[in-house]
Amino acid sequence: MNVLEYLSALLTNFLALSAEASPWLLLGLLIAGLMKSWVPTQILSQHLGEGKLAIIKAAIIGAPLPLCSCGVIPVATELRRSGASAPATSAFLVATPETGVDSVSVSYALLGPVFAIYRPITAILSAIITGLLVATMKEEPAPVSVKKSAEPQSCCASKKVSKPEPEEQKPSCCSSTKTNDSSGKTATFLNKTSSGIHYAATKLIDDLILWLLVGLIFATLIKTFLPASFLLSYGSGLGAMLIMIIISIPMYICATASTPVAAGFIMAGISPGTALVFMMAGPATNISTLGVIRNEMGNSVLIRYLLGISLSAIGFGLLLDWGLGLFEINIAQQMQHSHELLPFWFGLTCAGLIAFLSIKPLRKLVL
Repeated sequence: MNVLEYLSALLTNFLALSAEASPWLLLGLLIAGLMKSWVPTQILSQHLGEGKLAIIKAAIIGAPLPLCSCGVIPVATELRRSGASAPATSAFLVATPETGVDSVSVSYALLGPVFAIYRPITAILSAIITGLLVATMKEEPAPVSVKKSAEPQSCCASKKVSKPEPEEQKPSCCSSTKTNDSSGKTATFLNKTSSGIHYAATKLIDDLILWLLVGLIFATLIKTFLPASFLLSYGSGLGAMLIMIIISIPMYICATASTPVAAGFIMAGISPGTALVFMMAGPATNISTLGVIRNEMGNSVLIRYLLGISLSAIGFGLLLDWGLGLFEINIAQQMQHSHELLPFWFGLTCAGLIAFLSIKPLRKLVL
């Protein structure tokens, strides 16, 4: 291939990945915006706070959501900023993109009933395992927030500050009752919904767009310059799964789209367990997700996040190959070859809308 052919392939792959990711990213932004305006932060911090139960809840809540690895980013970011703990947020980040109602149906159509049942179970379990790994770390944001909150309390507790406090509380109570009365009339369904959409289309997309763009570019390079024959040269076993992990972690692919790719791998000779590793590690990780995790929760969480996904994917992949051999189940006989994803023109339209919202001067003309 000459330079022009490589440039053409890069552009084609970039547009294809953008069209694939953008509808789910818009869905994720919409869910995050509505969550911001409708769901009280106390509820999120209460149910997705500290403890093992919060990790299990986050995994179960995230599993059925039809969000890919890009679409889950804004939702998880809002969960974290609303008070969810790092372990619960990590579990949500794993379970949501690895499976969903849409990907389960596609798995049944392309890979048969075994994958349709095994895949969501492994997604939830791997999310819980990853969350428990993150929970072994002492969370850094918690003591910082405690110190910050403790300082003003100690200042307010001082004698000098304690005197003006009741004077300030009285007018604030009066003003709060007035605003509550007025807000009760004005905070209608349309107002809350529009404020959530505005938040998602402005502040939230500004916080995420850089890492999303970096992730799409990196995935484009992987897809363009990494030949499929490289993957197919390794069949099964721990070595093949390790290579699949290394390739899948930086790659962007959603759970639904990874299914036909995995079906192609199996038909070409890769073991079902190795294909499962691809379907677990690919959707749950990409450069965009890893960058946001690092910014929101730190390097320690990022390391445990990658370790949890890698160990879970390889472990469940080996277990699948062992179980299929033990019960003499032939996945290839259960597979079919028809699938239907979102139309390309719709994905490009969503990508154009995201690009428009990402450019502040253009966005201000409308919002």
